[in-house]
Amino acid sequence: MLLAENLVKTFPGVRALDGVSLTLRPGSVHALLGENGAGKSTLVKLLTGVYRPDGGRITFDGDERHFAGPLDAQRAGIGVVHQERNLIPAFSVAENIVLHHLPSRGGRLDKRRMRAEAVRCLELLQVELDPDTPVSRLSVAQAQLVEIAKALSLDTKVLLLDEPTASLTGDEADRLYSVVRRLRDAGHAVALVSHKLEEVFAVADTVTVLRDGRSVAQDAPLTGYTQAQVVDLMVGRAFASIALPTRTVDGEVTPALQLSDVSTALGHRGISLVVRPGEILGLYGLVGAGRSELAKAVLGLERITSGTVLIHGRPARIRTVGEALHRYRIGYVTEDRKGEGLFLDQPVSRNIAVTVWRRLARAGLVRDRGERELAGTYADRLGIRISSPRQPAGQLSGGNQQKVSLAKWLAAECDILIVDEPTVGIDVRTKAAFHELIAGLAADGLALLLISSDLPETVGLADRIAVMNDLRIVGELANDHDYPRMSQQIIRLIHTAETVSAA
Repeated sequence: MLLAENLVKTFPGVRALDGVSLTLRPGSVHALLGENGAGKSTLVKLLTGVYRPDGGRITFDGDERHFAGPLDAQRAGIGVVHQERNLIPAFSVAENIVLHHLPSRGGRLDKRRMRAEAVRCLELLQVELDPDTPVSRLSVAQAQLVEIAKALSLDTKVLLLDEPTASLTGDEADRLYSVVRRLRDAGHAVALVSHKLEEVFAVADTVTVLRDGRSVAQDAPLTGYTQAQVVDLMVGRAFASIALPTRTVDGEVTPALQLSDVSTALGHRGISLVVRPGEILGLYGLVGAGRSELAKAVLGLERITSGTVLIHGRPARIRTVGEALHRYRIGYVTEDRKGEGLFLDQPVSRNIAVTVWRRLARAGLVRDRGERELAGTYADRLGIRISSPRQPAGQLSGGNQQKVSLAKWLAAECDILIVDEPTVGIDVRTKAAFHELIAGLAADGLALLLISSDLPETVGLADRIAVMNDLRIVGELANDHDYPRMSQQIIRLIHTAETVSAA
């Protein structure tokens, strides 16, 4: 259905793809794997007309093609869900889903048909969303599902999924992959880019592995590999998991952050939690539970209507992110690094230094040299791969962008750090390094509130886990890091809360 042969793509100072080939066949799910920066997203963008190849050729449905742009590829029958969302926030869910094939009647938009098509696509994904809801009101995970529904609304022969479950819970991912299997059985060709190897092995039948812009395994049956062998191919050597530092939390010390019976304008009610210095509190829940929104209320981005917020034992009324940072030393690594966490068109040095401009300023001016020196320090500390501190953040891989997003808060020397979905779209080696880094920050005395849809990550890192459902905390568990037992207890809490709510 789709054949890429010896594709080459070069950016300034970087050869992103060097002779990569890929074959996508009808009735097959093809996994495209590799570390961040291996060239996976670049390959997807070549196949969909976002970039033009510098060498090689693309054949679609038997004919050599030169796509003029993404719309040209979509009209040919190639649907894609990029890792970066491409939705219009002010438009409704329905308008975004049918954006590239708006139904008309008498020269005017046929809203009834538009809504019906949106409902059809959402039902295919088994997603309960009001088609009239503005996208700006959706969570990151809900927006990701709308992206997938948008791709499915086109008459696609080939569906390319770039990290489709990065912001989804296990149940939502299972529903998505049931749709993928139905598409496969109907004769579609599906390419799946994912760092979640357990999902890859559950749904894919063929694999191509990229490393440093080249194929190290091409169009191979996935049954010929174990997960460990795939990881070794990705990193180029036998991979050993990183051992996390052991920590002891002093339960008598004054909490760094404490919420007591907090309610918000968004509908949170009776929220109470405690995070002590040197502790990681995991905040887990399904999409719509209100975890990220609660974090933003703490930061002053959403209104707290009642209750008390204490910072190091003292009442705090936080009205802006700047006040949270400079007065209360609270940092926030957002789940949406591209939309909220970074200035993509600005240098890495500026992105890291932005939280400490006051400290770097001389006579009211921030010197470029000071920014570059600071960036160099944190690039070395976190292992950020950059060609120079002047490199735009938008040119970095997802894992390196996330490190930059974290570095700016470390540079500000925060006492409290809220980390929201820290390893979304990050490869296995970088993910392990992030886990080591987060645990190390806690060992150094930071108080961390960890929000993650990755249950193994939450159980692996947190000292305690607060479980949220429907804008409430429905239980808190001491974490013994026994994943089977902890996951069962967490899921039981959520299901019990949903049953009570339904009753």
